[in-house]
Amino acid sequence: MAFQRKPAFRDIEEVTVGGARVARLDLAATARLMIEAALRPARGNGPLYLTSVNGEVLARRRASRDFAELVDAADLVSADGQPLVFASRLLGARALPERVATTDLYPLVAAMAEREGVTFYLYGATEEINRETYEVTRRRFPGLRIVGRSHGYLTGEELERKIDEINDLAPDIVWLALGVPREQEFVRKWSDRLRNVKVIKTSGGLFDFLAGAKKRAPMWMQKAGLEWAFRLRLEPRRLFSRYVTTNPIALLLLLRQTH
Repeated sequence: MAFQRKPAFRDIEEVTVGGARVARLDLAATARLMIEAALRPARGNGPLYLTSVNGEVLARRRASRDFAELVDAADLVSADGQPLVFASRLLGARALPERVATTDLYPLVAAMAEREGVTFYLYGATEEINRETYEVTRRRFPGLRIVGRSHGYLTGEELERKIDEINDLAPDIVWLALGVPREQEFVRKWSDRLRNVKVIKTSGGLFDFLAGAKKRAPMWMQKAGLEWAFRLRLEPRRLFSRYVTTNPIALLLLLRQTH
């Protein structure tokens, strides 16, 4: 089934990086956009869908037409990868202002949400990681309303009930941390049942970093586009085959399909 793009942000400039259309927004502007969307009434036809692309996503997008449709259907696509920023500066007509990593975006949105009364729901990761993410967020932003949370391993009737529960709670923003491509598939399957939700933001490994289960690379490695190397050193068995498979494809896409 085709997942049609909802043209919610027609006035936001986009650039093509690695074949994907990416919003030309910095972190602060992306955070403000999320809060502004969360303060509007629910659309009634499903939440706004915000996602991100990095090297892995570009490679997966190239390999699967179905997955490409899921990414391209997003109302907003952010560049969660420093190599995409480099490619836009070297090869594109208009450079991306900066990397919009979800781990950096989350505290900006949380601080604004605390002031504006915007509510969160945290969905994904294991129960332990999800609970710790909730606790960490509550300690850092005590005035922020988190109306609910759930780990990301529900199935069948239990998942159906949880979807209805989330819709009844009507959070303004759902942070969806299931990893690629599960979170994009979740949006396609359940958006029509989440009509009281304003925004869904796919979040990858966000909760792992917030909960302290995984470390981020030093800032110099992030700025140099070498965060993947840091993660590979920490998790060689899990990540070696992924990076060997996706990194060369992503590099080729960045060189050939950035303009």
